[in-house]
Amino acid sequence: MNAPLNTSQAKPPLPSRVRIYEVGPRDGLQNEKGVVSSAVKIGLIGLLSRTGLKHIEATSFVSPKWVPQMADHAEIMAALDGQHGVRGVTYPVLVPNMKGMEAAIEAGAREVAVFAAASESFSQKNINTSIAESLERFVPVMEAAKAHDIKVRGYVSCVAGCPYEGHIAPSAVADVSKSLFDMGVYEVSLGDTIGVGTPRQIQGIIEAVAQFVPLSAIAFHGHDTYGQALANIYAAMEVGVSVFDSSVAGLGGCPYAKGATGNVATEDVVYMMDGLGIDTGVDLNGVMEAAWYIAARLGRKPSGHVSNALMPDGPVAAAAADDDGMSCCGGGCGCD
Repeated sequence: MNAPLNTSQAKPPLPSRVRIYEVGPRDGLQNEKGVVSSAVKIGLIGLLSRTGLKHIEATSFVSPKWVPQMADHAEIMAALDGQHGVRGVTYPVLVPNMKGMEAAIEAGAREVAVFAAASESFSQKNINTSIAESLERFVPVMEAAKAHDIKVRGYVSCVAGCPYEGHIAPSAVADVSKSLFDMGVYEVSLGDTIGVGTPRQIQGIIEAVAQFVPLSAIAFHGHDTYGQALANIYAAMEVGVSVFDSSVAGLGGCPYAKGATGNVATEDVVYMMDGLGIDTGVDLNGVMEAAWYIAARLGRKPSGHVSNALMPDGPVAAAAADDDGMSCCGGGCGCD
């Protein structure tokens, strides 16, 4: 049971501005069973790029054997380096090791993300290596990033719970976060991978990590499996976090975490922030259009509550799915 909040302790004010780090095109689409064409991915990123989002995770430089949905990473990056990219928007990519880093450098990546887990069991199931070994793999990655002036972000998975180990001690999350930050990542994103966290628990985790990583370098990545993501984001803001990962249309999940549903929907986060008077710089209508665009091609409605409430039938842009000449996702998606 969570300890009761100490209401006598003064909390810092909520931030006046937050930064939303969009993960839909990578984290959201990587687990889709049907093939999503490169054109559709590029179209989604293009729509998101025009909403005011400044960080849009574009793809992953992992082996197609393990994540076939991301096999077109070079094509995606080439398109974003050309006419489909938007000035002022950063398109980070995920790299698991030095081989992925080399491919990302060749493709022109200017920001990459590395990932580790706070759970030994999850690390073994996810990447077939221990936490310590996974961190060792990032040493040459960080050296290459420094040599090529590439920023590196760090993810920590399973911060609130693991599908194999259950509860994860905040001290374990802090240890991994410290290791990543000491290596040189500019930001550590704390991921509630299976969405089991509750507000006070998330605050305790952040407080533990903040002993070693500045609050300005901590982000929160919530999944909405138990419907706690927005509450957890609010709780994170109460203790000083102002960067949040989210996924358009609530896309995503985790193939190694049973029952883990999608990331918190970007449109839901923007709507909450708008209601709180917190600036995101992101246009809600634009995000909802992007949500319906990708949902139409996946043959389902967006998972985000706000898209269904404010655009229950989808926008005209989503209905006219391929007016720009982009191909569909290969059939069976409801848009042919």
